[in-house]
Amino acid sequence: MTDVSFTPEFWHAGVDTEVLRHLLLTDDTALVDRLRSAAREVAVARFGRRVFVRGLVEISNVCRNDCFYCGIRRSNTHVERYTLSADQVLAACARGYELGFRTFVLQGGEWGAERDKWIADTVAQIRNRYPDCAITLSLGEHSREAYAAFRQAGADRYLLRHETRNPDHYRSLHPDSLSLDHRLQCLCWLKELGYQVGTGMMVGSPGQTVDHLVEDLLFLRDFQPHMVGIGPFVPHHDTPLAGSPAGSVDLTTRIYAIVRLMLPDALIPSTTALATISPNGRLQGLLAGTNVVMPNLSPTDRRDQYALYDGKANSGAEAAEGIAALKAELDTIGYTIDWSRGDYQSSKL
Repeated sequence: MTDVSFTPEFWHAGVDTEVLRHLLLTDDTALVDRLRSAAREVAVARFGRRVFVRGLVEISNVCRNDCFYCGIRRSNTHVERYTLSADQVLAACARGYELGFRTFVLQGGEWGAERDKWIADTVAQIRNRYPDCAITLSLGEHSREAYAAFRQAGADRYLLRHETRNPDHYRSLHPDSLSLDHRLQCLCWLKELGYQVGTGMMVGSPGQTVDHLVEDLLFLRDFQPHMVGIGPFVPHHDTPLAGSPAGSVDLTTRIYAIVRLMLPDALIPSTTALATISPNGRLQGLLAGTNVVMPNLSPTDRRDQYALYDGKANSGAEAAEGIAALKAELDTIGYTIDWSRGDYQSSKL
């Protein structure tokens, strides 16, 4: 029987592989309930019953990559492509600022170096107009020089999910033009440049094993990201992985809880993918130790085109205009919105 404790001392000492495997595989529902409860207690002790909100602006569904799981992959000819203008991005931020958002997340497909200046210029305009706001980018792999330019322009945070730490599994999900080594190099560059850095993975992607997930968790423990983006795999009908089963709420929330115990200060979103596969998925994520949600600020006539996976939720409590619905949903579990920037702050400092 694997000995599991949920004391801070147990987790700070460095949880071993067998404990992680046991928590991911066990059918002991009481133990899993204790896991989620312990993670929730850590999050509440660190952040209170507050949930940070980030305004998500999906700036483009044009992508140079051909990842096998992604609905906006380059070779999908059924996508109606779009790219927002800088004025449209600024208008979305203006709408968000008026609503109360103090963090903007610019997310989009990965572009080539020819658009690096546009990104930096747009970030600089947001920074100049909203000096009290945080700017997060989630725009894929770039050169170190480009990341430095984005940082100098005013970007504070960068989310670049590694998706899987196992090289063979990574290869099964991505074309030969992408490499796990380069993805990890990008994450190191981002840390060196002073970003608050986020990474993370899909849960339940085709070919994934429990041992792969353990590798992911050990990587997160060692890398010590400021943010961790984790969501269940959800298939898209126009990809090579169409028809594969989606990841589960149960396994995803177990992993949220483990990450919270490993990284008590981390900013962890309860992701849209989780809300997509379960009507109360977002709440289940929060009750397992997450502390961030990202309502959609994108123009309403473009949200359906940013379809990374089938059924992606982008309305109601998932939308910026649905803040009242989000507040009511959070109220059912005794949580409230925190409108602040919600910067990473280590309790170890």
